[in-house]
Amino acid sequence: MHIAYLVNQYPAVSHSFIRREIDALERLGATVSRFSVRDMSDQPLPDPRDQAELGRTTALLGDGSKALLGPLARIARRRPAAFKRALALTVTTGRRSERGLAINFAYLGEACLLVEQLEAAGVDHVHAHFGSNSTTVAMLAHELGGPSFSFTAHGPEEFDKPDLIALAAKIDRAAFVVGVSEFGRSQLCRYTPADKWSRVHIVHCGLDPADLADEPTPVPDVTQFCSVGRLVEQKGQLVLIEAVGMLRREGRDVSMVIIGDGDMRPEVEALIASEQVGDCVRLAGWASSDVVRAELEAARAFVLPSFAEGLPVVLMEALAQGRPVITTFIAGIPELVETGVDGWIVPAGSATAVADAMRAALDADVAELSEMGRRGLDRVRAHHNADTEAAVLLGLFERYVDAA
Repeated sequence: MHIAYLVNQYPAVSHSFIRREIDALERLGATVSRFSVRDMSDQPLPDPRDQAELGRTTALLGDGSKALLGPLARIARRRPAAFKRALALTVTTGRRSERGLAINFAYLGEACLLVEQLEAAGVDHVHAHFGSNSTTVAMLAHELGGPSFSFTAHGPEEFDKPDLIALAAKIDRAAFVVGVSEFGRSQLCRYTPADKWSRVHIVHCGLDPADLADEPTPVPDVTQFCSVGRLVEQKGQLVLIEAVGMLRREGRDVSMVIIGDGDMRPEVEALIASEQVGDCVRLAGWASSDVVRAELEAARAFVLPSFAEGLPVVLMEALAQGRPVITTFIAGIPELVETGVDGWIVPAGSATAVADAMRAALDADVAELSEMGRRGLDRVRAHHNADTEAAVLLGLFERYVDAA
């Protein structure tokens, strides 16, 4: 079976879970072509595996938007009825979208180019990650007579603005739909008629089996914590820095390394200065997976105080390294983390609650912390093995593609 993967930005630092899913599908015998809406050749890719993936990926906008005019004209001429249907769908969804009709007409052009490339490659089915513009392009390509499509919705974006991204229309036209957690599936079911809930499935994001095979190193007796994520509002780094400031004012010996970068870096740096924690909070920027692994091994616990998520893969990665996690009671996270079992789960937005959990981790014996990390690893092994989850997804392709 020849599957095409379509992602808005691929490969990307924060999308390594998609690479792992594709790799696992190929190990199972599927043929996978990679497509990215945006050309990512100018983006930082510290992981060599992502750099290699870039060479395997076709960027729809790699030659600029003018390159869409030829495919658009050819598809309109060759398939006038299908083009008319796709144009009507573009207008309907574009009028309601937050980005407007002009951008949605660009999506139609991208869909025309994609259809030609899918036909040339002999693709049987398209699977998109994220229910936003990549799935819009896949849906329009299908409307133009291209292959069937499915998509994985991660949240929170899809569930924050379902009407603006025409989520219900996408679910209706998809062969099947995937959520990454029970919570995610429940949100997709909100926009799916009850008699079609059977087409909404769960496929967890996974880690490479090799990363789950080794026994973790014991938690070191240090006061350093680690956090990984884009520097954006929803990841809660400002709350984390407030929490570190609280602990320091208590006289606690504590330090924090924050891996990642983003638009909020100036605000993060300003708060570090305001809280006077510049001597104990280190902004490391983006890092390769090997560097992230080393920082996790050097940490007492991992902290992710997010306001909005799907089910963060970085929590799985921390638990796979045998480190307990401190995170928030939102979305699918309670399906992975349980206070006192493999970490602490606290209300989102509360710096006091984050500080309380970090204090508890500082006061806990490292043997207890190591046992919490081991229980977390067991949970990840059971539910987030990339090969196991890819087998579920491949089964869905085999079940639905012939029937589409």
